[in-house]
Amino acid sequence: MRILVTAGPTREFLDTVRFLSNSSTGKMGHAIAAESARRGHDVVLISGPVELSAPDGVEVLRVISAREMYEACVLRFGECHAAVMTAAVCDYRPASRSDRKWKKECSTRSLTLEPTEDILAHLGTIRERQVLIGFAMEDHDHHQNAEAKLKRKGCDAIVLNGPGNVGADTARIEILRADGGWSPAFSDTKAKVAAVVVDLVEVLAGSQSDDRHA
Repeated sequence: MRILVTAGPTREFLDTVRFLSNSSTGKMGHAIAAESARRGHDVVLISGPVELSAPDGVEVLRVISAREMYEACVLRFGECHAAVMTAAVCDYRPASRSDRKWKKECSTRSLTLEPTEDILAHLGTIRERQVLIGFAMEDHDHHQNAEAKLKRKGCDAIVLNGPGNVGADTARIEILRADGGWSPAFSDTKAKVAAVVVDLVEVLAGSQSDDRHA
């Protein structure tokens, strides 16, 4: 099976040196890519800027911005059987980017933001038989927001996690499947969590294969 995985943050530049971003380290996405490759799957990892080495046996495409990640995902998604979207893509970017570094002034400065490309939602509209799994980072109304995201994005499953997972070597997740309810919460190392997510990919891919041959 060929699996696409996204990981890490994106950076949305204000000027030549400053950018909007978040604290994602990419550890979860890299762990999922590594576990998928260990099981013999063909993996392409599309990663934002992180300080992690490429997992063994994984093709890595490095991107910076949400637009770059969107373009890379659209380019490669069609050749894949599944996609696991762990990346913490910035929801907004500056509406314009200065070609010079902003100088500090003794006055306030306004910044106009525009929404970035919604990569997960777009893949949900163009997919054919691919398994599509999204991640929901929530700090309030956790189940409600994740359930809404699953429906809105057209996913087969959503992995709910929280800010406490960011940068840590462990993670706590809950999984919501479109064809079922919530799984019990699971906490362990990110390597063990990755194994649970890859198990899910394989089960969902197997279910779709059974449907095709029914």
